[in-house]
Formats: sequence, C-alpha cells, structure tokens
Amino acid sequence: MKTYSIAIHGGAGTLVKGMMTPDLESQYKDALRLALEAGYTFLEEGKTAIEAVEEAVRLLEDSHLFNAGKGSVFTATESHEMDASIMDGKTLNAGAVSLITGIKNPVSLARDVMEKSEHVFLAGDGAMQFAKELNYKLEDATYFYDEFRHNQWLEIKDTDSFQLDHAKKKDSKFGTVGAVACDQEGNIAAATSTGGMTNKKWGRVGDSPMIGAGNYANNKTCAISCTGSGEFFIRGVVAYDVACLMEHKGMSVKEASSEVINKRILDIGGDGGLIAVDSKGNIAMPFNTEGMYRGQKSSNGIDAVSIYK
Repeated sequence: MKTYSIAIHGGAGTLVKGMMTPDLESQYKDALRLALEAGYTFLEEGKTAIEAVEEAVRLLEDSHLFNAGKGSVFTATESHEMDASIMDGKTLNAGAVSLITGIKNPVSLARDVMEKSEHVFLAGDGAMQFAKELNYKLEDATYFYDEFRHNQWLEIKDTDSFQLDHAKKKDSKFGTVGAVACDQEGNIAAATSTGGMTNKKWGRVGDSPMIGAGNYANNKTCAISCTGSGEFFIRGVVAYDVACLMEHKGMSVKEASSEVINKRILDIGGDGGLIAVDSKGNIAMPFNTEGMYRGQKSSNGIDAVSIYK
C-alpha cells in the first residue's frame, strides 16, 4: 500500500519562547493534535485527500487560538473578513473565497465554490450571496469575539498600523492555518484559511486564497499551504514556485520547498513558511522564522507536533 500522510500548520513567525507559557503551549499543541488526528483518521479510513484537508482545516478554524474562522482578527471597522482556498491535485480543480463574514468554516465554502459553481474564486458580496443560496448559517459577531484579539485591535485602531497576528511584537506572527495530504490512492490536496491582518483596510487580500501563491496542489509535483508575509508570497508565487522547481528542475519536495523558503522569498524581503507533501507521501515543512505551529503524521510512522525549530 502507498504511504499516506498529512501535514498541518497554524501560522509562522516570531514565536518567542519567553512569551509562551507552558499552559498556552499545551493548548496550541492540543489544538494541532486534534486537527492532525482527525485528518489522518480520514486518510486511514480510505477517504480522499480533499476530505482530509478540509476536515483538518475546519477544526483549526473552530479554535480561537489561530487566526482563521473563530479566531479571526479584527479589521479597521471592527469586523472580520476571512479568506480560504482548497485545491485537488488529481483534477487541478480549485475553489477560493475572500472577504467573507459570518461564515464559521470558510474552507467549506471554498470547497463548495470548487464543486458547486462554475468558478474558482468568489469574493465579498458575491461570495456571501453564493453562501446564502447554499443555506449557510451566518454566525453573529459574538461567535468571532475574542478578548485577546479585540485588545490587540484596540491598541492600534484609528492608526495606519496593522499587524499580522497576536504576538506582542508587531508583524511578528502570520496567522493562517492550512493542511496538505496524500491519500491511499496517491492523490494530494491542499487547503488554507485565514482571518487576515489586525486593523486591515480597503479589502486587503493576502496570499491564502490565491491559487499558486498561498495554496496549490498538483499530483505531478506537490500540495502546498503557505503562511507568511502575504504580499511577498503573492509576488513570489510561492506555492507554484515550489511545484515548478520539482517539475522543471527535478528537485525533491524537500529541496524545492527549502530553496523557496530559505532563499527565494528571503531575497525579496519576505518571511514565513510552508507545508508540502508529494504524491509518495513525503512531507516538507520549512520556515525561516523562529517558529511555525505545525504537525505531521504518516502511515510510515512519522508523527509529530511542533512549534519551534
């Protein structure tokens, strides 16, 4: 039987050990473990990579600890705008949503765009209209309210500052969640979801919902979910860049993802990390920051949840 595997992430950045209490660290690891095990169980049961990545990301979206779904940060208007994408490596079908509000699990709406519409990417009012037609329940603002996130916003509201996530140093952690998986058939998939940046304005969209930038999957090469300084990941077309190095230069998933994260993205001033899997179940999880919330589990015995290098 082929090796099947899954990797997940909950954001990368300056995760200063001194700021992480043992209790908070175990909360993060428990939340990562829950999502990892759920996705892996799907693979073990013979379900598809698409089903596994959606399930893992849904559980990360349901946690207030990560900047996606329930844990989404506040925008300049004290609201929440979420983005998500999903891609099937077997068919190259993909779905993405951006600037949506009130949706508990944006990754599921992205999958519905992929499977129930003629399109790849829906944004703003149009994406919300699509959700309404599918009878999505809209959560009210209290579901997304988190005191920590709100205080974070209060510190910089009415200024031109924004920050990427919830460490005390500004721009010090990139809030995204994601999953990549290889199923028993050797098909791969990727999903990514985010709540954006604290105090963001003007409908800013990062790399997370952009196919080829923050999320990509192709059975010929790899499945990728990124977390980092979105503007740079968009300009570097990071997820597709990894796949290109594999396809055209014959690099392994580890070599290609390391080249992009530890060299190419740094060369243009960006930082962050990614998780990747190829159709043989090999996993790579490079990051050029102090830490990245991450987990991996494979039928060949790999099983780990980590935060720091």
